[in-house]
Amino acid sequence: MGRRDGGTVRYVDTNIFVRYLTQDDPIKSAACLAFFKDVRDEKVEATTCEAVISEVVYVLASRVSYQLARADIRTRLTPVLSLRGLKLPHRNVYLRALDLYVTHTSLDFEDALCVAHMERAGIRDIESYDRDFDRVPGVTRHEPVVPALRTPPDNAPNG
Repeated sequence: MGRRDGGTVRYVDTNIFVRYLTQDDPIKSAACLAFFKDVRDEKVEATTCEAVISEVVYVLASRVSYQLARADIRTRLTPVLSLRGLKLPHRNVYLRALDLYVTHTSLDFEDALCVAHMERAGIRDIESYDRDFDRVPGVTRHEPVVPALRTPPDNAPNG
């Protein structure tokens, strides 16, 4: 993937977001800050994917790692995801998912992403065994059901 001006696009991995957002390593954090300033100023064009964003949220919320509150994660991550030089095909979905993640504490971030994608597509029904979706207004959860055993047709051989 190249830029219109002939430059390259940088793919941003989870650890770059985490170092920047947590400031837990002074040298790497400073380098990540400089990188994201260049992205903000559109000196560098960058992108990432939904899997990376999900992993960032997971790492920041992890009891083993940073234990950040959901609202704190949203507060830290929203400005970065909103940088002009960070090209995200579904930016509004990711930002909406962060809002849902904070509002609906029964949902993990991946489920919040599902709801955000559903809203974007105008879908109200989800097929899932996850009862946490039952708490989200506007979402109707369905579970797969085993089809009823069919009785053989009258002309079927006995057997």
